[in-house]
Amino acid sequence: MASSYTKNYAETVMQLLATIEQEEEARIDEAASVMAETISKDQLIHVIGPGGHSNMGAWEMFCRAGGLLCVNAILDPGTSLQHGAMRASVIERTPGYGAAVLKAYDIRDGVMLIVNAYGINAMTIDVALEAKRRGLPTIGVSSREFSESIPPDHPARHPSKRNLCDSVDTHVDCHMPFGDSVVVFEGLLPTAGPVSTIVNSFTLNLLVIKTVEKCMERGIEPPLGISGNIPETPEIEEYNKRLFERYKGRLMFL
Repeated sequence: MASSYTKNYAETVMQLLATIEQEEEARIDEAASVMAETISKDQLIHVIGPGGHSNMGAWEMFCRAGGLLCVNAILDPGTSLQHGAMRASVIERTPGYGAAVLKAYDIRDGVMLIVNAYGINAMTIDVALEAKRRGLPTIGVSSREFSESIPPDHPARHPSKRNLCDSVDTHVDCHMPFGDSVVVFEGLLPTAGPVSTIVNSFTLNLLVIKTVEKCMERGIEPPLGISGNIPETPEIEEYNKRLFERYKGRLMFL
């Protein structure tokens, strides 16, 4: 049975999703144009979620039903929670680490999509700056409200004190509210009900859908994945074979 707390959470999430869809239309269109252009050149959309749960943004876009198969997920173990949550927090705050990751992955062309709702940590900013240094167009997904609410001297910040929203070519605001979690219980210091993963994933899938739309308008076949959990017809089998052959050896984790 729904309580006032769960109802509040559901209503808050739905309002955030509506805000993203309504207020970010122009920036989603701009970012999708860059992504469609990248596909037209047969280049890759590199995606990284630099820090803890932000990694789920990269997972969300990688090799999934209804997603673009030309997405190269940068899943560096440094900030992966299964290797230690406190360790991940230290690494995402380490200056220079993000640039080293792009070097290790040998990122040279395509577009770099950086997903981090907080948008302030050292790895996030380093990835944005290094990708631009390498000549890649950059797209960021983060919350401007959160980033601009954090003091310049906060230890989580990049040494430059920059925010992701001001460090990329195109920024799409995921509208995560300050603090991430949104449900208040009287008598408790912390709040419950985080929203960052939901708003990140929703924003990313709007980008994918708009990119598909732009590809179709240009007469380009968008490389969309089909679920492996549905019956495979000869047509689907041929489609999957052709698509996976196209990207085999080009995606780090395919």
